[in-house]
Amino acid sequence: MDVAVDLLTAASLLQRTGLASQQDALAARLVEAAWSLGRLAAAVLPGGRAAWGERLASTLGAGLDSPLLALEAAVGRIALAWAAASTYPSDRLFQAEPKLFVVLEGFQAEPLAEALKAHFGARSMSIPLDSSRSEDVPPAVRPTLHAAPDAEAEAGRAAACLLAHLAQGRSPVALIAQDRFLTRRVSAMLQRQGIAMRDETGWKLSTTRAAASLMSLLRAMAWDASTDSVLDWLKNAPAFDAGAVTAAETVLRQAGVRLWRDLPDAPLPAFAAIQPLAVPVSALRDAFIRARSLALWLRDLRAALQAAAQWETLVLDEAGQTVLDILRLHEGAEIEFGTLPIMAFNDFTRWVDRTLEAGTFSPAHPPAEQVVILPLPQLLGRPVQAVVFPGCDEIHLPSSPEPAGPWTPGQRALLGLPAREALASAARQAWRHALRSPHVDLLWRTSEAGERLMPSSFVQELRLASDLPLAPDVRSLRAVVARPTQRPLPTGAALPLARLSASAYEDLRRCPYRFFALRQLRLQAPEELESELGKRDFGNWLHSTLRYFHEALKDAPAPDVSSRVALINAAAEQATQVLGLSASEFLPFAAAWPGVREGYLAWLGGHEATGAAFQAAETWREMPLGELTLMGKIDRIDRDADGHTLVIDYKTEPRPVTAERINSAQEDTQLAFYAALVEDDTLAAAYVNLGEKEPTKTYAQPAIVALRDELIDGILSDMARIGEGAVLPALGEGKACEYCAARGLCRKDFWKA
Repeated sequence: MDVAVDLLTAASLLQRTGLASQQDALAARLVEAAWSLGRLAAAVLPGGRAAWGERLASTLGAGLDSPLLALEAAVGRIALAWAAASTYPSDRLFQAEPKLFVVLEGFQAEPLAEALKAHFGARSMSIPLDSSRSEDVPPAVRPTLHAAPDAEAEAGRAAACLLAHLAQGRSPVALIAQDRFLTRRVSAMLQRQGIAMRDETGWKLSTTRAAASLMSLLRAMAWDASTDSVLDWLKNAPAFDAGAVTAAETVLRQAGVRLWRDLPDAPLPAFAAIQPLAVPVSALRDAFIRARSLALWLRDLRAALQAAAQWETLVLDEAGQTVLDILRLHEGAEIEFGTLPIMAFNDFTRWVDRTLEAGTFSPAHPPAEQVVILPLPQLLGRPVQAVVFPGCDEIHLPSSPEPAGPWTPGQRALLGLPAREALASAARQAWRHALRSPHVDLLWRTSEAGERLMPSSFVQELRLASDLPLAPDVRSLRAVVARPTQRPLPTGAALPLARLSASAYEDLRRCPYRFFALRQLRLQAPEELESELGKRDFGNWLHSTLRYFHEALKDAPAPDVSSRVALINAAAEQATQVLGLSASEFLPFAAAWPGVREGYLAWLGGHEATGAAFQAAETWREMPLGELTLMGKIDRIDRDADGHTLVIDYKTEPRPVTAERINSAQEDTQLAFYAALVEDDTLAAAYVNLGEKEPTKTYAQPAIVALRDELIDGILSDMARIGEGAVLPALGEGKACEYCAARGLCRKDFWKA
C-alpha cells in the first residue's frame, strides 16, 4: 500500500510474467487491482492466505480465455497472487488477546472487521453508529435547496452558506467533498476570509506547488527538453539570477530555439548573453543522460535540487516534506531501493510522476476548526452543527455509484467485493444520515460545459416527497465604484524614429497609439517557442522557396515544365531545412503545396511571355528621406518588356482581400512603400496572389508612382507632426482592434463610455 514501492513491484511482476512490453500501460492498473484485493486478503488469517489465493485463482479467470481479454485475465491473476503472498500491518491483530473487541459499524461492512469479529467470537461486539437506519425516520429539519447556474456560482453559494452558518454561531460546519474541484474552489474562498479549516480528504500530491517544482526540474533535464520547459524550471530555481534568465529568454525567443539541445556548443556572438546560464544548466543536464539504479537516480535528483536551490524550499514547505518522504529523497532513504535494476531517465521520470499522482497531501489540522471538509460517509458519528453539501447533481452524486477497480460483477461476487447494489444501499444510508443533521444546505448546478445538468435522483426524490422550494441566492451584493480607464492620449516627440518600415507606418495609419506602443516604446509580445505552424509560417516558407527557385532558374534556365518542377521542389526542400521546419508540423501545408506549385508555374509561364524577367528576390533596401530612413525587404524585383522596374509583393491571402488593396489604393500603404524604396520614376508594381485553391493571379497597381509620391508626402507630414508633439490617440475602432498586440496596454475594454 505504498505507491512508490508498489509501482516498482508491479513493473517487476509484469516483467517476470512475460509482459515487460506492456508494463508502462499495465503497471498502474495492476496496482489498482492489487490494492482492491489487499483489503480482502488482509481479512484472511495469515496462515490460510495462500490457500485462499489458490482457491480463487482457479475460478477467477472463468470467461476470460478469449485472446481479446488476455491482458485483463493476466492482470487479475497477478494481482491475486500478489495480494495472497503479501503480509499486512493488520496481521498482528489476529495474534492479540483482547478482553473485548468492539466494532463501530458504518454504512457497509469492512472485511477485516468482520474477520476479526469471527476470530474473537464471544469477546467481540458491534455498535451501529447510525442508530436510525430505517427509511421511515424522517429528517430532523427540512433541508435548504440551492440551484446554481454553473460551477462558479455553486462554489460562491456554498461559501456563502458556510459563512452564514458560522455567523449564526454554528461551528463546526461540515463541507461535503463530493466534487473535489468544486471543494477546492470553496476552500480557496474561505481561506481568503480567514476561516480555520480541517481538510480530511486532502488532494493529489501532484497538484501541489512542491510537486510541480520538482517535476519542472525533471522535464528540463530530458534530452529532448523544449526551451520553454528549461526556462520554466529556471524561473522557479532560486540558484539562477532572474535577470540572467530574462535576458536569455529574450535571446532564445528572438532566435526561435525550440529545443534546448539546439543551442550551439561553441559560443557565438548572438548567444553571448546565454553562456553564463547555459554552462551550469548543461552541466546539470549532462548528469542525467546515463541510465542507473533507482537509488542513484534519487541521489542525483537530490543533488540537482540542492544545486538549483530548490531543496531548501521543499524542506520548508509542508507539501514539500511529503514529496521528499514519498520519493525517499532524504539523505540515506534511497538505500531502500538499492537492489532494484537499472532505469533509463524516462522510466525514472515516469515513476516519479505516477508516485506523485497517486500520493495524497493533507495539510496540518488547525487546533480549533470552524469548517470540516470530509467525504459524505465520514459524516457518520461527527458532532457538526450544520452541513453544506455542494455537488448534488446527477454526475457527482449518482444514486448507484460505479464500483471501483477492474473487476466484472461476477468477479466481484466471487472475490467478496461489494456489489453495485450494496454500494447503492450504503450511498442511500449516508444520504439519509446527512439529512438528519440540524441544518442542511444542498447545492447543485444546472449546467456543465454548456450542457444541461439535472439534480441528483436523491434530490429529485426529496423534492417530489416534500415539495421543497428553491432558496434565493444567499450571497450578498456588494456595491463597487466604477473606475473606468480614460482613453490614452500620449505624445511621441521624445521618442523620434530614425528608421521606418512599411509595417511600422501601417501601424501609424491604423492606430496612432499602436505605433506609439509597438514602434516608439518598442514593446513587443514575446514569441511563442512551442506554437504550431500557422499561415504566416507557410507564407515565410513560400517566400524562401520562390527565392531559391528563381535564383536557381536564373543561373540555369530551364524552359520545360518538368525541369522547373524539379527545381522548385528542390527549392522547397532547401527552404524547409533552412527554416528548421519538421515534416510532421508542415504536413497540412505540404498537402496544399502541389496545387500552389502548379498554379504558380502556370502563372510564371504567362508572366514571362509578356517579356518580364526576374532580377532579384528578398532584396533589402534603404532610402534616405530627410532625417528619416525608409527600409524594407522587397519580395521580388523584375524587369518588364520595356526594361522598367517591376516591384512584386507576394500574397497568400484570399483574393477579395488583395483586390480590395488595389481598389482602395490610398488606404493600402504596403505596395507604395516598397515603391518608395526604388529610385525609378517609371516603375510598375503589383501584388501576386498565390492561392491554394485558385490559380495564381497578378493584381497590378497602375498609379503606383503617384501613390508613392503621396505616401512620401504623408510620411513627412506625419513624422513632422509627431515631432511637434501631436497626440497619438488610441482609436478603438474597426478591425485594427480585433488583433492588436497593444490592446492590453491601451485598455480599450475598460474605457469610460
